[in-house]
Amino acid sequence: MSDKFKGIYDKSIKNPEEFWQEASNEIFWFKKPTKILNKSNPPFYKWFEDGITNTCYNALDVHIDQGRGKNIALIFDSPITGNKSQFTFEELRSKVSIFAGALRAQGVNKGERVIIYMPMIPEAVIAMLACGRIGAIHSVVFGGFASSELASRINDSKAKILITASCGFEPGRKIEYKPLVDQAIKIASHKIDKVILFQRKGHEAKLNSLNEISWDQAISNAQQVDCVEMNSNEFSYILYTSGTTGIPKGIVRDIGGHIVALKWTMKNIYNINSDDVWWSASDIGWIVGHSYIVYAPLFKGCTTLLYEGKPVGTPDAGAFWKIIENYKVKSMFTAPTALRAIKKEDPEGKLLRKYDLSKFKSLFLAGERADPDTIKWAENLLNVPIIDHWWQTETGWAISSNCTGIEMMKTKYGSAYKAVPGYDVKIIKPNKIAAKPNEMGDIVVKLPLPPGTFPTLWNADQRYRDNYMFNYQGYYETYDSGYMDEDGYIWIMSRTDDVINVAGHRLSTGAIEEVLSEHQSVAECAVLGISDKLKGQIPIGLVVLKAGVDKDHETISKECVQMVRDKIGPVAAFKITIVIKRLPKTRSGKILRGIIRKIADKEEYKMPATIDDPAILNEIKNDLIKNNILKN
Repeated sequence: MSDKFKGIYDKSIKNPEEFWQEASNEIFWFKKPTKILNKSNPPFYKWFEDGITNTCYNALDVHIDQGRGKNIALIFDSPITGNKSQFTFEELRSKVSIFAGALRAQGVNKGERVIIYMPMIPEAVIAMLACGRIGAIHSVVFGGFASSELASRINDSKAKILITASCGFEPGRKIEYKPLVDQAIKIASHKIDKVILFQRKGHEAKLNSLNEISWDQAISNAQQVDCVEMNSNEFSYILYTSGTTGIPKGIVRDIGGHIVALKWTMKNIYNINSDDVWWSASDIGWIVGHSYIVYAPLFKGCTTLLYEGKPVGTPDAGAFWKIIENYKVKSMFTAPTALRAIKKEDPEGKLLRKYDLSKFKSLFLAGERADPDTIKWAENLLNVPIIDHWWQTETGWAISSNCTGIEMMKTKYGSAYKAVPGYDVKIIKPNKIAAKPNEMGDIVVKLPLPPGTFPTLWNADQRYRDNYMFNYQGYYETYDSGYMDEDGYIWIMSRTDDVINVAGHRLSTGAIEEVLSEHQSVAECAVLGISDKLKGQIPIGLVVLKAGVDKDHETISKECVQMVRDKIGPVAAFKITIVIKRLPKTRSGKILRGIIRKIADKEEYKMPATIDDPAILNEIKNDLIKNNILKN
């Protein structure tokens, strides 16, 4: 660690208020904060408590005020539909302020919630920024989620308006959104006031009731509106993430800290300046899309890229390299799964050699652990740093990374680099004793968390405290386990709860188990995540049938898979259900999911002393071999 990085990092830990006050001077405030950190009610810390600002003003208006209104703010490219467009800061502000006026005309007021269930199109970004403009709280729901997931978010947020589109596109297929929305509204106990539907040209959906209007109707008589003044600690958005109980957790983001932290990251972590082109190949339904498609790049004033496509199949494994060449992308952020998919299709990088990537400087990976082989493969082809960094929906930005805007760090393959300024990361063993260098333990962050992280959960302060701040007093529990080496590099090894990571998407095994248990033939079940070269992990279901069931096992397996697809959505990548005789359990009745996963992944394990019948493990192994999960 050189003197420069060490000095910045140490200041952020030893003098956090001074550090973040300096960073806060880089954003626009209607009223600058004088109270930088309120520590009076831990773990509910408040940053910039008396500051007054606005999310949308910092994303758009401030750059126009500075004479940069003609610069390109947003590029849209859809290889699936062939549509492309670009918006300057002035053009984007005009569209956002009109749609903000449309929301206000529909009765949306400051603090009220708006569900956004849309594909990767500019109108989704416009809707998010419009909410910020008038002080509404948006909750973006990933378009791949099923109606039941959408309904649960409607219920929890008590949303007033739902914004959607007629359809989304995946390679080779169209996803009709309207039937999914209709079903969600039907089963939701909370009833929303209005649906605003954006009609995709040539793929229009029928509007069925008086409380449904088209996007064009909504804006037809709308007036442009200015940004409202917002207190720093009011909420910008709710983003629901899987909980271990299967009940979604509403991660909230306060406005002031969100703007300060994300703007700081663009230069200091990603080395992006206002005249650069930045691309985050994610989806706005996930935290990466929130932070690094929409907010951070626009706060910085650089150009951000919105891509409706995939790393392969739109049209081939050269799709990413084509985009980088066409728009002179400086740096990119994607998931390791994307690289693995490209590597599978084009292992020698023949398609890459067709494109000029001379402007490309770095590739950042997150969402799951990147395996060293994939990183080395990409390094050899791209000849730029490939940086695996670690962060979570809860934090909203990186906990550990190579901070390329401060200085380049040495790569240690398999590590997620060092703690980012603002994060005081510790490794603590379950016995509450600090781990030594290279010793495994639970990864925690000393409180208070830096700005831009989650100050609580939506309407669930007690759940926030119990879930994240209880086991290790004075620390945020990340639920990741790993170790820190003698140089301060952090190594993320596994999750400590039962949330699995499928292609960068965190999914609750408990939620999938709830679906499987609803099958009329299933007595009990277990879902676990097993290693997969492409997706990082994939879920498999093990089901024990009720006595007397003589239905064909293959039919039951197919029905279980379809039930999960219907209730959770394709995002779960759930394709395997195995009928077994019995599940391995402890004497107290706890299913040994971790042991089963280790058997499937060919990892060493100790026979637990509390197991009720050790012979069951051999039965499970044989079942996994028979179903081609485990090679003999």
